[in-house]
Amino acid sequence: MDLFLQTLVSGFLKGGLYALIGMGMTLIMGVMGIINLAHGQIMMVSMYLTYSLFTLLGIDPYLSLFLGAPVIFTLGLLIQQHLLNPLLRVETILPENQVLMTVGIGMVLTEIMRFIFSSDFKSVKTPYSNATIFWGEISFSVPLMIDFAIAVALTAALFFFLVKTDLGRSIRATAQDRTAASLMGVDTERITYITFGIGSALAAAAGTLLMPIFYLYPDMGGPFTRKAFVICILGGLGSTVGAIFGGITLGLAEAFGATYVGMEYEDMIGLVIFLLVLLFLPGGFRWLTKA
Repeated sequence: MDLFLQTLVSGFLKGGLYALIGMGMTLIMGVMGIINLAHGQIMMVSMYLTYSLFTLLGIDPYLSLFLGAPVIFTLGLLIQQHLLNPLLRVETILPENQVLMTVGIGMVLTEIMRFIFSSDFKSVKTPYSNATIFWGEISFSVPLMIDFAIAVALTAALFFFLVKTDLGRSIRATAQDRTAASLMGVDTERITYITFGIGSALAAAAGTLLMPIFYLYPDMGGPFTRKAFVICILGGLGSTVGAIFGGITLGLAEAFGATYVGMEYEDMIGLVIFLLVLLFLPGGFRWLTKA
């Protein structure tokens, strides 16, 4: 029973971080109607930024969140403005050329990081990286608990922004019906810049939170893009609330798979669930909410 509870706690805490990663991708998906296949690579760039701030200036990874997120927000905004939006105005034989562009952007970001930092594995060791607290026989990783608390706070802030602010309402209106939003006076092109920036900033926040407990290398972006995509499918494409359920489901599935099946099957179990959802629940958890 203790092993089951330990696995449940670990999976739930990791799922909170996964939800943050998935919300960034699904927000972009909801507004722009494309899957950002550079999502994990943008997160990887944020992790290298956090690593550099720690090793060069001694800035704690959690404090670097206040620097990294705005920088990556700006990077995402510029990508959308100068690389993705111009493709909307060009007629090509490929209908999803924006998606293909994100693949190219991901490759470029990976190779730039490899050129600067090499392919070596890197990590950030803080005094609390391996800290744990115990409740009976159940252990809680201190950095993972901090990560979960910050992820919950960022999620609450995102929902407050989307529901209570004019800009947030404009983003939701654009996601629901771009043409109608435009007719109502919403500058939908500007909304796409901002949305891509926010989605990138959420990925950056997740990457920064991962740094105290995860290793870093240039090719890690691909696996995290895949995880974010699985979360979006589980939660229902374009549903920010669904991404929370999707992230926690994936975190629990990986944790229980690693414990009861084998550590090497962790990723495979997540992908099996992804295929089962596609087959038997194509709308994911979107039926739980209309958000």
